[in-house]
Amino acid sequence: MKRAYTDEHARAGVSAALPEIETWPNQYAGYEIEIVMPEFTSVCPKTGLPDFGSIALRYVPGKRCLELKSYKMYLLAYRNLGIFQENVVNRVLRDVVKAANPVSATVVGDFSPRGGLSSVVTATWSGKRGKR
Repeated sequence: MKRAYTDEHARAGVSAALPEIETWPNQYAGYEIEIVMPEFTSVCPKTGLPDFGSIALRYVPGKRCLELKSYKMYLLAYRNLGIFQENVVNRVLRDVVKAANPVSATVVGDFSPRGGLSSVVTATWSGKRGKR
């Protein structure tokens, strides 16, 4: 029996080349930044149909802050990328941690319904628990 979803579908987009997220030196400590992209889009790697949703990043900066335009260009690059919603959220978190090494970070993907089901995917990282 042929599986509908393959390992290739599951890995799609996880290692794709995306624009660099630039950073700049943080001047303060102990505060949180929230960045929301309310019109996020990516593509289902199996069907090729678009996925719509909102991506919210909350992070406590360490020595570096994200440069907003480069982060926006990074997120826009998902528009034509075949990748599962769960992988989007975890990939964004991984790339933010790699770029800025924050004290902590959480990414929430709130995706529009498909087939009557909506999903909210949350991934969290804390420097106190080691690198992800």
